Amino acid sequence: MEPLSIDGAWQYTPRVHADSRGAFLEAFRAADLRLAAGHRLDLAQLNCSVSGRGVLRGVHFADVPPGQAKYVMCVSGAILDVVVDVRTGSPTFGRWEAVRLDDSARRGLYIAEGLGHAFLALSDRATVLYACSQPYAPGRERGVHPLDPAVGIDWPLEGEPLLSEKDAAAPTLEEARAAGLLPDYAACLAHERAHHGAPPVSEGHAV
Repeated sequence: MEPLSIDGAWQYTPRVHADSRGAFLEAFRAADLRLAAGHRLDLAQLNCSVSGRGVLRGVHFADVPPGQAKYVMCVSGAILDVVVDVRTGSPTFGRWEAVRLDDSARRGLYIAEGLGHAFLALSDRATVLYACSQPYAPGRERGVHPLDPAVGIDWPLEGEPLLSEKDAAAPTLEEARAAGLLPDYAACLAHERAHHGAPPVSEGHAV
């Protein structure tokens, strides 16, 4: 587990055991997340997204509390996964960081409550799994336009990206801030301290 430059975002690089049969890896380890981030990820929902090349999803986040933490993996193909700090009052507000997730290195990305998340499909087909700490709640879901020039995400686009109608109509970061739609950094930290515990976990093993 390695921290990104944005507080609350962590990259996990697993050890891949490959042999003539194929490969095995521990895609997620609660103990590693607990040791690095100081809290656990409670699984409430597991999402699967299948996208063609050039599909751009996000930037998505949820109201805090309760927010929605995510652990993201690309199990087939490749994506550029992006974290955006949309928390007002954060020392890194408006900053973004990108990590390539693919079916070779098998990295995962943990994104805490209050952070924005987006990704671009880099392969002809990309299948993404993300474990969520809260179930989908339409009334609490928010978004910022992924092409907001003020945020300036450096997407490796080969043409016009394919966006959903909702994402294409999303406000800029400044518009969302002015409308009071963004999470508050201090509230996110308080929620994290109040709601994340640390139960004992066992060591995993390869089979």
